[in-house]
Amino acid sequence: MSTPDQTPSELDSVRERLNVVTQETRFSLIQDILGHPSGLPTLKELDYVNPSKSQTTIRQHLERLVDIGIVEEVLLPDDRRRNDLPYKFYGLSEFGRRFLEEHKLLRAEDTLREIYARVEKTPEIERYENAPRPV
Repeated sequence: MSTPDQTPSELDSVRERLNVVTQETRFSLIQDILGHPSGLPTLKELDYVNPSKSQTTIRQHLERLVDIGIVEEVLLPDDRRRNDLPYKFYGLSEFGRRFLEEHKLLRAEDTLREIYARVEKTPEIERYENAPRPV
């Protein structure tokens, strides 16, 4: 939470981040990232587990989370990329994890992973889920 030594500008920044991460769709995306077996889902996987949202909407919400430093785009190194598999993934940044923990917004990852594992997946989504990830 906030501390007495934070400036008004820092408090506004914290408040803005809280507003961004607690928006329903973005909070759901954060939970999906935490629930993913590697913690690094692709846009296609996030789209699949959020069927009521368009891929464009999901991308826009991810971009907002990236802009405020909660989520980061993680790229597979060029030498490990394959044409038929994804190379861009989304994961919590170190700052994002600390921020969510500090504000008691980090849910039980084991439970989220159990829920994610129960989702029935198409062969394409399983292939994406099993694609190589950056280390």
